[in-house]
Amino acid sequence: MAFIAAASSPHPSHSLPPHLLPRALALLALLHVLVIIASNVLVQLPFQIGGVHTTWGAFTFPLVFVLTDLTVRLLGPEPARRVVARVMLPALAASYVVSVLFVDGRFAGWAGLATLNEFVLRIALASFAAYVVGQLTDIAVFARLRRLRAWWVAPAASTIVGSLIDTFVFFAAAFWRSPDAFMAEHWVEIAAVDYATKLAFSLLALLPLYGAALRALLRRLPAAPLAQAA
Repeated sequence: MAFIAAASSPHPSHSLPPHLLPRALALLALLHVLVIIASNVLVQLPFQIGGVHTTWGAFTFPLVFVLTDLTVRLLGPEPARRVVARVMLPALAASYVVSVLFVDGRFAGWAGLATLNEFVLRIALASFAAYVVGQLTDIAVFARLRRLRAWWVAPAASTIVGSLIDTFVFFAAAFWRSPDAFMAEHWVEIAAVDYATKLAFSLLALLPLYGAALRALLRRLPAAPLAQAA
């Protein structure tokens, strides 16, 4: 994994011009929401890989961790937490609306929005809690390790821990003692498979993506002083 360009500091924090930071945070928040919306649709599309049942959502949601890790690396943990704060409520609303409008990956019509679906609301709240706790955990772990010379340690460790918290908070909040008898009984096993799938994909595919994106962003961001990570 030698494709990371050398820098004056092993893990720089890119000091954007002040007038560009709000625009950057708004763009990052939008990307988070789009990934969450896509994942809420794709999680309804199951398939098998190597005999293991999973969903396409397991391959899209980890992109949020890539976005967060790049934000922490380049801008620092505080801007990353500001992005999470901006995304929390839109993500909650999007999770509910998308889950009502799309059932089994198909558009179910606008009529579902006329009444409150308590089961879907519980899942949306679970998604909300998992996103917030998982992302804040990811930021904390990454910020602690970002000074290490090996570029891959911080994103790998933060993804391992953050994704674990995210996955089990979601499944526990959504399906523990759920009216869905099957999920209430099997949510632990399903969560474990979901976590293993996301983790394998993240470490094998998204970690190199993070490295390539970091190199590209360091080259293309507007010229500004590079500061040592605080």
